[in-house]
Amino acid sequence: MLSGKRLRVLVVDDSVFMCRVLQNLIGSDPELEVIGTAQDGREAITAAERLRPDVITMDINMPRVDGLQATEVIMSSNPRPIIMVSSDSREGATPTLRALGLGAVDFVAKPSTGIDFDMSTVRDELCHKLKLAARVRVVRNATRSPLAETLAAPGTAPAASDPASATRNGAMGKPLPESIQLASWLERAPERFPVVCLAASTGGPATLMRLLPSFPANSPAAVIVIQHMPGTFTAQFAVQLNEVAPARVKEAEQGEPLCPGTVYICPGTHHLRISPGGRIALDAGPRVAGYRPCADVSLESVAQFAGAMTTAVVLTGMGSDGARGAMAVKAAGGHVITQDEATSAVFGMPAEVIRCGAADQVLPLEQIYAAVEKRVLYSLGAARIGAI
Repeated sequence: MLSGKRLRVLVVDDSVFMCRVLQNLIGSDPELEVIGTAQDGREAITAAERLRPDVITMDINMPRVDGLQATEVIMSSNPRPIIMVSSDSREGATPTLRALGLGAVDFVAKPSTGIDFDMSTVRDELCHKLKLAARVRVVRNATRSPLAETLAAPGTAPAASDPASATRNGAMGKPLPESIQLASWLERAPERFPVVCLAASTGGPATLMRLLPSFPANSPAAVIVIQHMPGTFTAQFAVQLNEVAPARVKEAEQGEPLCPGTVYICPGTHHLRISPGGRIALDAGPRVAGYRPCADVSLESVAQFAGAMTTAVVLTGMGSDGARGAMAVKAAGGHVITQDEATSAVFGMPAEVIRCGAADQVLPLEQIYAAVEKRVLYSLGAARIGAI
């Protein structure tokens, strides 16, 4: 709890009944208080600016301005931790992933029980996530949302929400020089190539939506993404990332060969390892240190496979997953990059990597791709002359 005070919550839902239910549930926790309600996205934007809540619960389907549009505007102009609370937040729902990509911290699904919304069944989850969300460092989008400009103009109707707009404002990946393009590299050394492993948790979806558009389609590196996320979300998350990234993005499949120029999203139901022959091995075994997928498992495996041609990138996230794996990458001669505190939603995972002495570079998000590219090119050159 922040400074011993009750956390101030803004509830946004187009149903008066649901607003009352949420008020009662949240208010029953002595560490939380509801300071206001809003019944559509436009009211939510205004209330967030006026009340400055510690955290917001946001419905998705609302009149005039929906929850995705409101989230986009709030995160670009007046960022606040947002928890999506909607029937559209059931596992696998595309709008929930879009909200996470826009900067929402987490989600709680309304129970699917017809007209009897027994929200008491999710009370503990809701209150727990609200408290965690209030600890998240929210980061303003790099540029003001075009939707925010539209809503600021009197009498203008909001356009359809474009969840990739913040991503498209960033720099897209530039083609690599012909001398190091994918095809020419594979002709020279098909058995060895760089592998980049990205690990993220809380705040990761929005971070990856900003970072992956910098990875070009002709990259000589294979990229593996370990994002703590429910299993029924990762396939759709791969689809959404593929829409904004020049590189091919897909959910990893059992037994497929690891190939340069492709980004593999680890399924949320499995750990991901790389076999000695360079194939993906998915493991649905127990959680490791509380995680499945576990970044440590993947990083250790990639370090064994790619050795000094491994680049580990530990991004925003709560907990310590990735620290042990980063040490394995370091021991194998690879390179370790962590996101800095200022641009991390939660500086937990990166801080643990730094604490254990495994970080080679600590960088703001906007500088990470350039550092990855530089390391990939260095490892290619070193491999060609037999230095690694």
